[in-house]
Amino acid sequence: MNNKVTHVDNDSFKADVLDSAIPVVVDFWAPWCGPCRMVGPVIEELAEEYEGKVRFVKLNTDEAREIAIKYGIMSIPTLKIFKGGEVADSISGAAPKEYFKEWIDKVLV
Repeated sequence: MNNKVTHVDNDSFKADVLDSAIPVVVDFWAPWCGPCRMVGPVIEELAEEYEGKVRFVKLNTDEAREIAIKYGIMSIPTLKIFKGGEVADSISGAAPKEYFKEWIDKVLV
């Protein structure tokens, strides 16, 4: 994994996501989830393309259950975009890279 995608947990979520000066895409995932593993490389590519404009982080729902529950994660993968500490939008499931790009661009405007 490249260093453009950060792993966050219960301790780092507030600083890395809620207090971020730029929008943050949080990939709620788990290592045992097949579709999550399909989304992982796409997230890494997007992190390269949006460097400096959007931050990308992964949150293992098995290790950070409190956060997953707080944000109503019912299925994984779920991606949420946070702007100014608030959820701006959310999508669930694996999808092609272009779908994620359209979703991110819509929230950035």
